[in-house]
Amino acid sequence: MTVMTDAVRYRWNDMEQDHPMDLIDRRRIMGEKVMVSEVILHKGFSVASHQHENEQIGIVLSGKVTFGIGEGDDYHEMTLEGGEVIHLPPNVVHSAVALEESRILDIFSPVSETTGVDGGRKS
Repeated sequence: MTVMTDAVRYRWNDMEQDHPMDLIDRRRIMGEKVMVSEVILHKGFSVASHQHENEQIGIVLSGKVTFGIGEGDDYHEMTLEGGEVIHLPPNVVHSAVALEESRILDIFSPVSETTGVDGGRKS
């Protein structure tokens, strides 16, 4: 059995940052089966309701973000603060609003070049 030993080290601060929408800064690492993004949402950032086939886990490291989940009669909101995590299974309709500057690690599987914030991409 062959074991892969090709490990790669990254430093967030050395990585290129993009800005797919107003009020968001993002850096991403894309592996073969998983993607992680360091996301800074500035106060007032908002992404409309959307869904994607990716499973998503959002780890709120600092700040405060309200997530809208579902639609119609099933719609509800969850406000997360630093130290809390949201798990969004594939195809769950969701939105987000940053109530204050927030730092989040977003984990997506499978990897995708586009996510919900890439609709109006502005690199």
